[in-house]
Amino acid sequence: MKPEHPTRPSAAYERTKVLLKQAGLPELRFHDLRHTFAAHALASGVDVKTLSGILGYTRTAFTLDTYTHTTGDMQKRAAEIVEEFLTDIFREGLQSWEESAKAAKAPSA
Repeated sequence: MKPEHPTRPSAAYERTKVLLKQAGLPELRFHDLRHTFAAHALASGVDVKTLSGILGYTRTAFTLDTYTHTTGDMQKRAAEIVEEFLTDIFREGLQSWEESAKAAKAPSA
């Protein structure tokens, strides 16, 4: 039986570089893949507590600080969400105000 030898820490990275080159893809580090996964998971709606556990972090704040990036699309969507609820709030208030104004102007019978 052949004795077990520890694998070099760089072996997986070196093999990945060979595979990426053969596939015509750019060089990536494992950490790049982890970062991409985490950022896309958050953007796709995975809750931060679950993602923190998957990544092995105990603090969700660290996960958010490390992997959350605000994009123009995210800012636009946030503005749309705020617009929707403000429109709903003000529409209800405006309708109530208009009804009160109409009632005040209506002749008493």
